[in-house]
Amino acid sequence: MFGKMLKIISVAMLLTLAGAAQTIPAGTSLTVRMGSEISSGTANVGDKFDATLARSLVVNGKTLARAGAPVRGRVTAAKSSGRLHAPGELALRLTSVQVNGRMVPISTHSHFAKGKGHTKSNATKIGGGAAAGALIGGLVGGGKGAGIGALAGGGAGTGVAAATGKEEAVVPAEAALTFTTTADATVK
Repeated sequence: MFGKMLKIISVAMLLTLAGAAQTIPAGTSLTVRMGSEISSGTANVGDKFDATLARSLVVNGKTLARAGAPVRGRVTAAKSSGRLHAPGELALRLTSVQVNGRMVPISTHSHFAKGKGHTKSNATKIGGGAAAGALIGGLVGGGKGAGIGALAGGGAGTGVAAATGKEEAVVPAEAALTFTTTADATVK
């Protein structure tokens, strides 16, 4: 008799726990507010970051986590900018969200960020240097001086572009980013 009651109680507890477990389904959007700035110039793959939910996490009409709940993530790709080409790149993913006081592991698609392109900025610096060099050379040495000045000015402009040309990818602090879950996550 006692063994039968123990089985009934065990089954009832399991059913209660199963009913209490909820799922964050794949395809759920989470909008977060970043806690600090992340730059492709300083970030490394594997770096962790903190954020908070910008909007409550609601699944099937039930609020699982309120806006402001802690969220954690990880840098999954970081490439620093080159000097004259290839702007910086970043990829970020969420790894967990706090629900009912516990961190629940989640998997999301990456959020990608890319720095501005170099082409227009470099062309302006190099072309501007060549034009200024040609003007000065033309005033000082005539036609031949203009050619020499253009070459010297273009070289100087290339130097300026190389010295100032880094275009890192930056995700600023307080930025709102939206991630989408890629797999179901069980909330207990």
